[in-house]
Amino acid sequence: MKTTSVSAVAPIVTSNRRQFISRLTAWSAGLLAAPPIFQAFPQSLNAATAEPILSVGKGTDYEALLVKVFEPLGGIAPFVKKGARVVIKPNMSWDRKPELAANTHPLLVKAMARLCLQAGASKVMVFDRTCQDMRLCYASCGTPAAIESLNDPRVACTFVDDRKFVPVKIKKGKGIAEWEFYKDAVTADCYINMPIAKDHKLARLTLGLKNIMGILGGKRNALHPGTGDQSLNQKIADFNTVLTPTITVMDATRILLRNGPSGGKQDDVKELHTVFASADTVATDAYASTLFGLKPDELETTKAGFAMGLGQMDLNKVKVVKV
Repeated sequence: MKTTSVSAVAPIVTSNRRQFISRLTAWSAGLLAAPPIFQAFPQSLNAATAEPILSVGKGTDYEALLVKVFEPLGGIAPFVKKGARVVIKPNMSWDRKPELAANTHPLLVKAMARLCLQAGASKVMVFDRTCQDMRLCYASCGTPAAIESLNDPRVACTFVDDRKFVPVKIKKGKGIAEWEFYKDAVTADCYINMPIAKDHKLARLTLGLKNIMGILGGKRNALHPGTGDQSLNQKIADFNTVLTPTITVMDATRILLRNGPSGGKQDDVKELHTVFASADTVATDAYASTLFGLKPDELETTKAGFAMGLGQMDLNKVKVVKV
């Protein structure tokens, strides 16, 4: 896979980002008669590397574990710059307690937010467009309370505001050409993807690539076809061409083996006390699939992401570092 030179393309990305925000601001202020179609930009240039690094850690002190997992990646500094506006996107979609493995563990999200603050982030936003009642999901998952315990005005876990979804043209899309994305996510300086590894009745597994669904507007049910229809997998890959995570941190502290994505039974949960991270979301998903006894190429979403050039799914070409 071709290595991308960050220094060569960073000025172009910065310019595109400024244009994007300028047009968005004009539309929001009512200076444009009709909502324009925005062409978004990739958040990270680290995914398409010849040998991406995947850092894997295991332990029961989840907050300390996250710090250790970032060490082989150079710490938090390569991903969060001083003054950055950061979005952390966990899975908070279901009215389930943390032990039921339907949502990202709140202690991991708290630890991630703390790392961003320590790096000098000017603002850290945590949110998810939930699948069930947002108030119930936020209360049950435990993440808002964990974030509030940091007692820092720079960070907040907020409800999604439907007025903040903006139309985006998916230039590279093969399965979909346009959809609404959450403004705060696409305009952030740093987008941190924090999914939980779990079963999904239609996509087989829901991992890093699919976690982007939580920043999409519109009628998302229309994206979920019947069992056997593979178009959802391509659409997920298409969405990830619009917003590539700066870093993906996979929660496998406990995984949901059956009855996903919402679960609800303790018998469906397996505790692994594992966390892993990479700038390459496809590599992260490829590794996650092995936790369920699957090969990376058995997951259609991973294959679609690889085919779109979003990252590496051949684990023999991924540098896996265990801490």
